[in-house]
Amino acid sequence: MLDHNREALIETVRGLSAADAHRRLVASLTTPISLIKHAAAAERIWFQRFWAGLSESECDGYSRRDEGTFAVTDDESLADVITEFESASQRSREIAARFELDDTTHDAQQGTFSMRWTLLLMIQEFARHAGHGDILREQIDQPLDR
Repeated sequence: MLDHNREALIETVRGLSAADAHRRLVASLTTPISLIKHAAAAERIWFQRFWAGLSESECDGYSRRDEGTFAVTDDESLADVITEFESASQRSREIAARFELDDTTHDAQQGTFSMRWTLLLMIQEFARHAGHGDILREQIDQPLDR
């Protein structure tokens, strides 16, 4: 289910032009491309930082828990950001495979949580963001007459 939701999120941006991928349609930092960028950061935060115990500098990209997870520069292409997410997802799969579902880890801010809880959280996270992506895509593909 997690891989299904990862792919559903990617499908919301496939075929968008660079301009539409970066297009801001809501007040927040959320754009089609930033949803994918945020998802890659979420993969790193939960699997590389919390489960693998890597420091921020050891992660393969942004891994702080703040609005920076949505930050995309104008020169980042949609293809590059999708590749970044797919790479982070693959690394997450590799890290998760080292643990049993009931294994736990502890974080000072998050408390103690299991691998099962983490996987369920990520399923929820990516399903929610795929829904956000669907709405943004609908606004791009079928703008309302105003």
